[in-house]
Amino acid sequence: MTKTADPPPLLEVRDVHKTFTTGPRAVRALRGVSLSVRPGEIVGLVGESGSGKSTVANLILGLEHPDAGDIRYQDRALPDWLARSARGYRGAVQAVFQDPVQAMDSRKTIGWSVAEPLVIHRVARGAAARERVADLLRSVHLDPALADRYPQQISGGQAQRAGIARALALEPALLVCDEAVSALDVSVQAQILNLLLEIQDRLGTAMLFISHALPVVRHLADSMVVMYAGTVVEQGPTEAVCQAARHPYTRLLISSSPHPAPDRKPGRAATAPREQMPVTGCRFAPRCPLAVDRCRAEDPVLRQVGTAHTTACWRAEDLATVTSR
Repeated sequence: MTKTADPPPLLEVRDVHKTFTTGPRAVRALRGVSLSVRPGEIVGLVGESGSGKSTVANLILGLEHPDAGDIRYQDRALPDWLARSARGYRGAVQAVFQDPVQAMDSRKTIGWSVAEPLVIHRVARGAAARERVADLLRSVHLDPALADRYPQQISGGQAQRAGIARALALEPALLVCDEAVSALDVSVQAQILNLLLEIQDRLGTAMLFISHALPVVRHLADSMVVMYAGTVVEQGPTEAVCQAARHPYTRLLISSSPHPAPDRKPGRAATAPREQMPVTGCRFAPRCPLAVDRCRAEDPVLRQVGTAHTTACWRAEDLATVTSR
């Protein structure tokens, strides 16, 4: 039987760098970040606060511009999209944000917010737009009657469902979900995650799901990209990374996650302040129990450690026989 080739990436981020300057201070937010999302795939981007995850999202959405590197959608450079067909790109790549209430105009109804993309992109107006809004609200398991309410009059979970409905209005190929469940109660988080899985199954929508919570990413994503201090330290199929992580920082994230064993104490996973980061070598080296002189002197590069599984760690072989969980 002939093996079917994997589809080409829908989105590619290639060796992207980004530095923010405030007065005399420069912060290197991204240092050579690369990742890809294939059609219909959910990719989880995980790392603690300050790792650069939201900067990646803003670059993909065209809200910021990289200093170096390349972002491509359907094998076409993002600057070309924005210059020649910004409306087409905005329709194809939509966002779901962390705070659903803040993402909508508090002076406008839920129905107006969901219909806004339809009107801006000249897809529907008037009665046709209202009918489409009702269908979109039903698709995310909301009563169409909520269209007449305002964001502050509904719950956080309902507001996030409305935000997802709005993101789906133009039938995008890719959703960029930036901490889309972190502001919600745990029970509501599970409902939203299951809704996203339903959307992927029903519509074939690809997603880049950004979160600081590894268990959330593990539940949702087909593959995972782990970031630390502006760099990708590990990536691969989600279960391969979670069960046999080959970077000490990924191990720390896993040990920091809730675990049913009462005798297991969680670790602490928080990105160190930027001013404490080493200029050369592995950025995680000052906190790594496995660090040796090479780790402090040479920047590690991503290298293959399994099928589609890569890590940027000089000591990866020492973790090869150790199972995560």
